[in-house]
Amino acid sequence: MGKAVKDPYKVIMKPTNLPITLLNETARYQRVHLLDTEKYETVFGKKKLRKRPTLKVRDLEDLTKTAEESAEKYDETKDHDLERDDGGVKDAVREYIFAAGQSKRIWNELHKVVDSADVLLQVLDARDPMGTRSKYIETFLRKEKPHKHLFFILNKVDLVPIWVTQRWVAILSKEYPTIAFHASLTHPFGKGALINLLRQIGKLHVDKKQISVGFIGYPNVGKSSVINALRSKKVCKVAPIAGETKVWQYITLMKRIFLIDCPGVVYPTAETDTEKVLKAVVRVELVNNPEDYIEEVLKRIRKEYIVKTYGVTEWTDHIDFLEQIARKMGKLLKKGEPDVPTVAKMILNDW
Repeated sequence: MGKAVKDPYKVIMKPTNLPITLLNETARYQRVHLLDTEKYETVFGKKKLRKRPTLKVRDLEDLTKTAEESAEKYDETKDHDLERDDGGVKDAVREYIFAAGQSKRIWNELHKVVDSADVLLQVLDARDPMGTRSKYIETFLRKEKPHKHLFFILNKVDLVPIWVTQRWVAILSKEYPTIAFHASLTHPFGKGALINLLRQIGKLHVDKKQISVGFIGYPNVGKSSVINALRSKKVCKVAPIAGETKVWQYITLMKRIFLIDCPGVVYPTAETDTEKVLKAVVRVELVNNPEDYIEEVLKRIRKEYIVKTYGVTEWTDHIDFLEQIARKMGKLLKKGEPDVPTVAKMILNDW
């Protein structure tokens, strides 16, 4: 071996661990040899084997007996093929937009990130942490991948009072380590704590050349913004609407730590369409009847704040409220009719 190494005219190939014989498999089976599997005599010859067909009934008596039994068991309410008179009223088809964040492609992206990341950071919205949590992913990681670390990032803490943030951090820390965060390129909050955490995890995994940190969470909770804040420059596209990140992205934070940005995923829970609209999971401009969701907005906001913002003091219901604002803002259709859908979209965007 030493002689061969010193000889400049010889090349030494390192033995590969891959089974090279697999490459020849297709060549071996290019032609199917039928007679190797089944002999001609057993199929067509005198010694041929015939399988007896499985018949549900043996004779006419048997057939009538089974027919009578099935007639007794028949239940009209469970018959889906029966045409029923609905009185001209049908359930409306659900809007396609409410399936946002649940497509197979996005689920594949999420599982790619979960598989390739050593540490997973679930980004939550400080205004609705429980609503933006994914119990599905947490149980999936506990069962399937218990060796992966999961942390909570409570983002957008600048939009809630300090005492609210403190309470939520205390509640969430009982389950997983939680860091309060404000994603900003100029004045971030919690950036030092998060980088220290990632460094500590780096020390835990000394055996690995690099550590991947995956960001997962609902659409519009600020996953890309957190990455931009960590890098102190705009490396991921961000937008105030859901669905800006379409595919996963790899970003280098330090020599050993890589960040993975993931598209927002909506987990199949018992969420109503109203909750989805108010969590900014769907894009407001694509919603067909935006005025239907204003009633819930009016319930959630105190009256004095609505009066201060829109200058409307009294209203009977949400449609009356929208019509008053439309007249005030000059959003009118032909013959001076108030343009309710446009005003409803504006209020949902404000929300």
